[in-house]
Amino acid sequence: MIIKKFQAETEKEAIVKASEDLGGDAIVMNIKTVKPRGFMRIFRKPYVEVTAALDEKKDIKGNEIQNLITKEAQTKAEPQPRKEFSVSSAEQRMEDNPILRELERRETQNQKTDILEEKLTDIQKLLQEKLAKEDKKAADEKRTQVEEESEIEIYTKLIYNKLLEQEIDEIYANQIVDEIDKNVKKDVGLDYILSTVYQKMILKLGEAKTITLGKKLPKVVFFIGPTGVGKTTTIAKIASKFTLEEKKRVAMLTADTYRIAATEQLHTYADILNVPFQVVYTPDEIKKAMEKYNDYDLILVDTAGHSHQNEQQLSDIKKLVLTVEDKEQSEIFLVLSATTKYKDLLSIADSYKGVEGFKLIFTKLDETTCFGNILNLKLYTDADLSYLTCGQNVPDDIEKLDAQRIVKQLLGG
Repeated sequence: MIIKKFQAETEKEAIVKASEDLGGDAIVMNIKTVKPRGFMRIFRKPYVEVTAALDEKKDIKGNEIQNLITKEAQTKAEPQPRKEFSVSSAEQRMEDNPILRELERRETQNQKTDILEEKLTDIQKLLQEKLAKEDKKAADEKRTQVEEESEIEIYTKLIYNKLLEQEIDEIYANQIVDEIDKNVKKDVGLDYILSTVYQKMILKLGEAKTITLGKKLPKVVFFIGPTGVGKTTTIAKIASKFTLEEKKRVAMLTADTYRIAATEQLHTYADILNVPFQVVYTPDEIKKAMEKYNDYDLILVDTAGHSHQNEQQLSDIKKLVLTVEDKEQSEIFLVLSATTKYKDLLSIADSYKGVEGFKLIFTKLDETTCFGNILNLKLYTDADLSYLTCGQNVPDDIEKLDAQRIVKQLLGG
């Protein structure tokens, strides 16, 4: 086996050298690119080295054997100068040399592959350009839609956050926001949205219902609610309004026998207003008081403040407020503090479910900046709203609930 290495600038030149030297039966064993080494490598170019082999047992005829022997002898005797490569001579022997034929076939195949890849690349570019145009068009349409919607969403989110800041329950805040989505067009501004929400919330609060005197007198009004919400002071304010401003005849009763201080406080207000005052303990005593003051316009009844978890006291109060059989001749007001936690307000409201037709009075609005519970309890109980109190001054710090003013407060002014 004869093994030799051939060097040239290209792979083709090196293979041609191997073919010329070893003949057409030579086998290419390895092809590699060699990079120059040493300090002078920057001035030298890389070259290709082909390792070829020829089986010595092959029958080599005439001149080929002699040439092979001669070349080997010359190689051993002295270094041979590097031969000049002639592409033309290699091309003339291409048909007779299988190595060169295989090389030519590979080059032709590579050229076809390059042409096919180029065509595929062109097709890919056209597809990418078309898709890019379609994507840009879709993105522009989506961007326009998003810009229109995002403005509405921004305004809606501002309103929603303001409602939550006012401690409106998330359920009711979401209802209000959903109404914006259903009823407001996309091309409107913040003013229009606020105006729509403003009107919707006013409708939700409804018109406040205060004490009204009917044909049947006296009108008996019961005030119920937990301890500490300001029932007694509220009764004194209402008594002052009717006595001093409307010139009505008013009597004051108290069933709050649990707190002596509350009884004395209401008695003091009665003395100041020069109206009759009486303590009652049973439903029968209330009936007797109605007979006693049958020529009066109004009888205001204070009930005991208690824990909404005390079922016995709740039962007693329910019996008391149901004393007046004629519903047109009586009214019931549930007095609540605007500073009470929402969950506690719900528990209080639930404890009075057996008392039908009560209206809501909210006190201590001067002690909070959040009015959300007014709307919460209105929507939760479906009861009419009535009076608001905002201080201890009698009779000044009480007024009929103004839905417009409350909604402005809820929406941040």
